[in-house]
Amino acid sequence: MGIYGGMKSHIVHRLEPITLFGGGDADQNSIARALEIAPTVVAADGGANLAVSNNIQPKAVIGDFDSISAETLAKLPDDVLFKIDEQDSTDFDKALRSIFAPVILAVGFTGARLDHQLAALNTLACHPDKRCLILGPMDLVFLAPPKLQLDLPVGTIASLFPMGPVTGCSAGLKWPIDGIALSPADRIGTSNEVSGPMQLEFDAPNMLIILPIAALDQVMAALSVSDAHWPARGR
Repeated sequence: MGIYGGMKSHIVHRLEPITLFGGGDADQNSIARALEIAPTVVAADGGANLAVSNNIQPKAVIGDFDSISAETLAKLPDDVLFKIDEQDSTDFDKALRSIFAPVILAVGFTGARLDHQLAALNTLACHPDKRCLILGPMDLVFLAPPKLQLDLPVGTIASLFPMGPVTGCSAGLKWPIDGIALSPADRIGTSNEVSGPMQLEFDAPNMLIILPIAALDQVMAALSVSDAHWPARGR
């Protein structure tokens, strides 16, 4: 086991999508969909329990190791264990900042604990330079890039939730957002609907997009052709 202190370095570097397991609830459908797209698995601390219970050998386990069981640790080789001792961030944050990949599919980051889910959404907003999709039983959520085009069935629920002040413009939404100042303490954009080919633009890396899990393939395709990226936040 290594004690890892590199805040800016990447523990895992891949040119293809990666699946990241967390220690929360994860339904088998989400796991299967993620692994079909991204068979390489990394675990955030207790996410190693989820990996091992599904007979999956993670390429790396990253975290402070306060959630991984002794039984799981005994089944993992030392060279996949990367311990980050600091307590100022969540294990999701530790893992996300330590991975370089075009897209990260995160499973096991939803569940009964609302505070854990909110912390996971905060982590997405803290790392706008990462393209990460959190998959749940019914929905997926990701931080919107500066520009995005999606072709989804008319009537699909498309919720927009700002994590900070943000404005933008849209096409293909039943209720356009053009010129509206959105913020978590004021105007939000949940329960919007797709009315046609969707085009979104935002002026700040603060907008979460929540879509049905059935939209995963379309979102992956849209992100793969989008060359608009946010820079990393200064931290």
